[in-house]
Amino acid sequence: MATLLVFHEVDDVDHWLASTRREDFFGPLGITTRTFRDPTGTSRVGLIVDVPDVAAFEASMQTEGAAEAMRADGVRPDTLLVLAEA
Repeated sequence: MATLLVFHEVDDVDHWLASTRREDFFGPLGITTRTFRDPTGTSRVGLIVDVPDVAAFEASMQTEGAAEAMRADGVRPDTLLVLAEA
């Protein structure tokens, strides 16, 4: 199991936090997430993501399903940053 940190900006933090799209998309892949928000009130959010297979995670992020989930959650894809545990 690998652990990733994922940061990005969203259009509406409360909408993103309430959404079930992450679980709907990642759950079948065995991926779990913990969500975080910037306490200063910006549109920046983060995730701790536990993935059984990093290559499968990376491939899933290139699919139309991922793009659709990000659109539904108001994710700004150009702000996406993924860090791998060292």
